[in-house]
This record gives sequence, C-alpha cells and structure tokens, in this order.
Amino acid sequence: MSGNYRLLVKNAKQVVLICNNGEKYLTKHGMQNLCVIENGSVVIGSDGLIKAVGPAEIIRSQYSEASFEKVIDAAGMCVLPGLVDAHTHPVWAGDRVHEFAMKLAGATYMDVHRAGGGIHFTVDHTRAAGALELLASLSSRLVRMQRAGTTLVECKSGYGLELQTELKMLEVIEEARHSLPINISSTYCGAHAVPKGKTVAEATEDILQVQLPQLKEKIAAGTLRVDNIDVFCEQGVFDLSSTRSILQAGKDMGLNINFHGDELHPMNSAQLGAELGALAISHLEEVSDEGIAAMATSKTAAVLLPTTAYILRLPQPRARDMLDAGVIVALGSDFNPNAYCCSMPIVMHLACVNMRMSMPEALTAATINAAYALGCSHTHGSLEVNKHGDLLILNTTRWEHLIYQLGGHQELIRYVIIKGSVVFDNDKTLGL
Repeated sequence: MSGNYRLLVKNAKQVVLICNNGEKYLTKHGMQNLCVIENGSVVIGSDGLIKAVGPAEIIRSQYSEASFEKVIDAAGMCVLPGLVDAHTHPVWAGDRVHEFAMKLAGATYMDVHRAGGGIHFTVDHTRAAGALELLASLSSRLVRMQRAGTTLVECKSGYGLELQTELKMLEVIEEARHSLPINISSTYCGAHAVPKGKTVAEATEDILQVQLPQLKEKIAAGTLRVDNIDVFCEQGVFDLSSTRSILQAGKDMGLNINFHGDELHPMNSAQLGAELGALAISHLEEVSDEGIAAMATSKTAAVLLPTTAYILRLPQPRARDMLDAGVIVALGSDFNPNAYCCSMPIVMHLACVNMRMSMPEALTAATINAAYALGCSHTHGSLEVNKHGDLLILNTTRWEHLIYQLGGHQELIRYVIIKGSVVFDNDKTLGL
C-alpha cells in the first residue's frame, strides 16, 4: 500500500483487539477469550480511522511504500483500544469533600441528601455558576480522564433540575465536544432529583411540558447534540410511573434510554428498562433475578459502577450473576462529587476484586461493551479496521498490568491516541 497515513504503531509485544469480527458487544465466554496479536502493528489513516491491524511483519511488507506523519516503535509495549467510561456526571460546581467525612462517620446517601447535601447542594452551586466556569472545570476533569486512558466518555447534565441550567450544562458539554479531542456521548438527566418545593408529579410535568420540548427544538435546529436520556428511578426520587413517561418521551425524540435503576432499593427498574427497549441501565446494586433475566433477553447493557458501591459501602452489583445470565456488562466510573474517580483502570481493578470479574471481562466491559451502552460500538471499543484510531500504548509487556497495578496507570500509560493523534505523551513511565 502506498499513500499518506497519520500513524504507524509498530512491533508491539501485544496488540489487544478485544474482538475482530465486528461484534457490537461480548457476553459470557466471548468476554473471557479476547483477540490478542503477539508482535503486532496498527495503521491509522489521515481520516483518523484504523486501516490495518495485524502481525508486524505483514503490516511492514504491505505498507513498505507508505509514508506516515508519525511512527511509534512499540517494541516491548502493549497496545489496547482506548477505554470507554459509560457513566459520568462531570459538569458541576461546588466542592463536596466535606460529605466524604460524613459518610465515613456512618451517614447514608439519603442521610446526606436530607441534611441539605448531595445532589441539591451541587444543584445550588451549579445554577449559580457561569458557563465559562463550568467549562473550565469540565475540561480539566476530562483531561484527567484522558490521561488515565479514557478516549470516549458519557457526560450527563442533571445538576440544574430546571430548564435554563440543564441547557447550560448540555451547552457546556457541547462546547467540550468541539474543543477537546476526547469523544463525548451527551446525556440529558433533568430527572436526576425532584427539585426542592416540587412534587414528583410537578417535576415530571415540567420535564415533559417544558424541558423536553425546548431540548427537541435545539436538537432540531442543530445547536445541540444530545444522545441519551436518563432518569434516577428510586424511592423518594422518580417512581416507576414517572420514570416510564419521561424515558418514553425521550425515546420518542430519538434519544437512547440509559438510566439509573435499582440502586438503593429494588424498584423493578431493570424490567421497566427491558420493556422500553433501554440501551443501558446503570447501578443495579438491588436488581432482582427477574430483572437480570429481562436485561439478558432485551440486550440492555448493565453499566456497573464499582466506585459507587465502594464509596457508599453498598452491596456490590451482582456482576457474576449478570455475566452468567448473558447480560451485556459494561463499566463506568460514575465520576461525580459523591464518587470522585477519573480512572477507568482503577474502576477495572475494583470490578475484579470486589465484583469478582476476571481481567478480560473487566477490559471488555470498559471497551466494546461500554461503547455498546453508548450506542457507539460500531465506531469505538475495539481495534478493528474502519473504527476510530483510539488507543493506548502501555510501557509493559502484558496488558493485564493496567488492571493489576492499582493506581499504576500514571507510570504505565506511555501514549494516549485519539483518531491517530497523540493527545497524551507521558515520558514519566517507569515500565516494570
């Protein structure tokens, strides 16, 4: 092949494709048997898409006439797909570090909520913050995620609970999409909590009659791109009936259903999601056997958040039961003021230790399956021809070190690459 290409990554000790037959997700045994090429190379074109991935000697002979803007010799290193964080709340103002002390002293999530903390504390500060302030903090958080290997991230609104602040948050996410290299899936989460002074019925009516119609107008005008709709379906927040009506309205607008369910109490959220054709449901710490079976049948992804269960000392999500039932299991950091973690490698480590996932299962859940949960697995989540050239290069000879070394990603990740361009070049790696 002749021609000009953006990037050649050559001679890697391991290239972890995840899968290589165009799978949109992996379940059961497919999550255990990842596609790995020993001594491999990757070619990324000037359009940022993968043109070839395979054994180094074959790529070398096929592309001997080609020219590359950049060549990285990855001898002794590992190449992985960029990580996908399927659940974050990264747009907010107001520091809640004081709540961590309350939780350590025994306060529950709802205790903090009732004491004026939690979501409502963040809502007050986010409403008062200007768009530029929110964009600056969002950008710094996304850069931190990117340095930890995340190349596609879901970003939610939800700290406005009224039209103007929700739109402000979504517009800030839209601006970050244009100004930063990281790929963003945008989620409207106006039903994150019931605003102070309103009933569930009043909050639901406001979302259905005021917020969603305005959102629909902006999407139609092309001034805003929103991909998903989210509701916090929980006792004392949005019940099954209001959750159903909001999610259905979002689906009718063309948004993917991707919502919080069965976190603190068993709500039958999983069954509701399966019935509505939800793309994904997050949390699921209290999911029932019937809910697991329904999700497996409907191909609704379970986005598990080990940081949340860890920080709130909740029961761990039943990852093994879901995996054994054939549910599409994905992972997210749940980055928010209540669970401040930017690192998918740490999330994968916690998933393995606390949720009893294997390392291949955790990596699958943080790549192809997390991409599926965002409706992006046709373009992201594995190293296959015509997908985005988003990848990590690790200064280690086995990919498992990214999960095994708790917090070690800062010394292991040598390069983060998005669409064939190096977005993080870390010369501080120490190898082994």
